[in-house]
Amino acid sequence: MQGLQAKVEDRPYSPLEALSLVKETATAKFPESIEAHIRLGIDPKYNDQVLRTTVALPKGTGQVIRVAVIARGEKVAEANNAGANIAGSEELIDDIQKGMMDFDILVATPDMMPQVAKLGRLLGPRGLMPSPKGGTVTFDVAQAISEFKAGKLEFRADKSGIVHVMFGKASFSPQDLLVNLKALQETIDRNRPSGAKGRYWRTMYVSATMGPSVQVDISALRDMKLGDVA
Repeated sequence: MQGLQAKVEDRPYSPLEALSLVKETATAKFPESIEAHIRLGIDPKYNDQVLRTTVALPKGTGQVIRVAVIARGEKVAEANNAGANIAGSEELIDDIQKGMMDFDILVATPDMMPQVAKLGRLLGPRGLMPSPKGGTVTFDVAQAISEFKAGKLEFRADKSGIVHVMFGKASFSPQDLLVNLKALQETIDRNRPSGAKGRYWRTMYVSATMGPSVQVDISALRDMKLGDVA
C-alpha cells in the first residue's frame, strides 16, 4: 500500500487523471470496486439538510444486483416476471425476520409497508429499508426491478455530511468511470438540501477498495457536460 500511496500526490487531480490513477493503484487479486467519498457542507441532524436519493449510473455498477420484492397478489407475479430474485408477501417478511438476507435491494408496494415496518430494526442498519425517496416503495415493481438491475443506486449522506458511493469497478475504463462519476455529481447538485448554506461541495476523493485515495478537482468535474464525457 505504501508503494501505491507514493504514486499519489497531495493535490486535486483532474477527473480523468484521478480515475486513471485509481485504476493504476487497484492491484488487489480480486475485482476491486471504485468508490467516491464526498464531503458536503451539510449537517444531516437538521431535516432540511438531509441528502438521501438515487442515482442511475449510465455505465452500470459492474455488479449483479439481487432484488427482493414484498407485495401481494398479482404484484408478486409481476415482480417474478420482471426478474425479481425473490418475491413474496407475509411469508417473505417472516423469512427476513428469521435472518434471510439474500438480496441487495428490497422493494415493497405501499400497501405492504405497515407490515414491512416491523423489519426496520433488521433492515435499517444495513441500509435496506424500503423508502419512497429511495424509489423502493412503489406499485410499479417491474420498473423498479429493471432500474436497480441496470445500475440505479440509493445513497445518503452519513451523520458527518459525507457521501460514500460505489460507482463502478476497477475493470471499467477511466472514461466509463468518469461518465458514472459525472452522473453522481449532477444528482448530488440536483438534490441539494434546501437548508444547505455556504459552500456545498467541500472535498471529493476516489479510491479502489484496497487502494489509496485520490483527490478530484470538483470544479473541473462540475464544469464538464455529461455529453462531453459520454
